[in-house]
Amino acid sequence: MKTETEFQEPFARSLAASSRMWRRYLDLQFRDLDLSQARWGVLFELSRTETVTQVELARSLGIEAATLVRLLDGLEGAGLIERRPSTEDRRAKTLHLTEAARPLIVRMEEISAASRAEILEGISEQDLRIATNVLSRIAARLENLSGG
Repeated sequence: MKTETEFQEPFARSLAASSRMWRRYLDLQFRDLDLSQARWGVLFELSRTETVTQVELARSLGIEAATLVRLLDGLEGAGLIERRPSTEDRRAKTLHLTEAARPLIVRMEEISAASRAEILEGISEQDLRIATNVLSRIAARLENLSGG
């Protein structure tokens, strides 16, 4: 009989592999939109928040600030985002989607919803609830372990 810790390593490998494959699958779906994984990740994150600074966005995406700056420069050059001075911190810039980005975000959400439905087909609502609970607990634990 396997002990609890014997299940942890296969679970961790499966979680990491599933995450990579899911992102790769979405990347293929977004190819016609001419968006890299990094770019669509930034756009999705910005579409889900009212106001975010570059530092906050880099932290939520888990990337270095310098990497994010290059991505933002490209998205700004494409007319999809704009940087504005923060009303709360003169040193910071807040990021905002432009009106030109709105139709692209709608299309990304349609593709994402269709992909989710296809990927999760045949998995029960109960299993998804349990998995969501487990993943939320893992995320909270990681947040706690990394100091916030």
